[in-house]
Formats: sequence, structure tokens, C-alpha cells
Amino acid sequence: MHTNKKIPLNITDKVEEALSFYPELKDKPITFQFKKNIKKSTMLAQPNFLSLLTGKKNRKYIIYISEQFKIADKKIKTTSIPAPVFIGWIGHELGHIVDYESMSNWELIVFGVKYILFENHLIEAERRADFYAVQRGMQQYILATKNYILKHADISESYKNRIKKYYVSPEEIMHLITEETT
Repeated sequence: MHTNKKIPLNITDKVEEALSFYPELKDKPITFQFKKNIKKSTMLAQPNFLSLLTGKKNRKYIIYISEQFKIADKKIKTTSIPAPVFIGWIGHELGHIVDYESMSNWELIVFGVKYILFENHLIEAERRADFYAVQRGMQQYILATKNYILKHADISESYKNRIKKYYVSPEEIMHLITEETT
């Protein structure tokens, strides 16, 4: 369906579902790639570094997907989580790409430095990605992802606390939904 997207076959249907909420990314080259381990995260969206050397319109992106994540002492394959949760995670990462698209290459480089160095910038960026997803109608998926993490008995409290600190809460998502419908 998407000739400029590289998607592993075992997640094509879920990724295409998430992409369907982002028609503005239809022509944007995005590679979805599994990675052994991503520090402190399950998925990570970023521009392809070499594409930053070309013009903004030629920018390409990559979404890294951790092959597995740890719940308590068990390692869970990312592909085995429920489909709505996986779609929500991808939708959040696509929200980052929408955010990146509003920036020049120089602004994106400065953004990356701030993201690494300043916690308040990281919080703003993660919240914006959730807002973009909710604005596009992905609230059920974003809620599924949040609830999966926050209500899963075996997920460590430290990971749950990280989610609560950096991301939009399920209550805030519900508030956004009611604001948009009134």
C-alpha cells in the first residue's frame, strides 16, 4: 500500500492502521525497523541523520521498535502485545514525526539536543506526540497503550512512574476527547 514505507511483514497491518490516521505522512519515507534494545523506551522515532544534510522536503524517518521489553522478570516480544496497544504506540511515534515535520533541519537538530539535555523539553515533546495522535482520532489506541502499561500488574513501578511523568495521562486524554466533542 505504501511504496515509500519499509514495514516488516509481521506488523504491516498494525502499522498501516496507525498510518491511516496520518494522511499528511502519506508521501513521507518512513522505515519501521526492529532493534534488539532501545534504552528506556519501546519505540523511538527520529529523522534519518543523513537526510538532515538534504533539504527538509527530502527528509526521511525511522521508527525503531524494540524486539522485546521487560515486564517484571519476563521479556515480552513487542509483537505479542495486543494489537490496539501496538497501534497506539506506533501512533504516538507518528505524532513525533508530525512534530518534526513542522521544523527546519536546524530546528530539528536543536530540538534533539534539548530533548536529551532538558527534562522539561522531553516532557513537552512526548505530550505533543500524544496530542497529535488524539487530534487525529487515535484516542482509543492511545488509551489502550496507556492502560496496558499503567494497569499491567507485572510492569515495574519505575516504568509506570516514567510514563506518568512524561506522557499524557488517560484522564487528560478523556478530557481532550470531551473538549473536541463539545
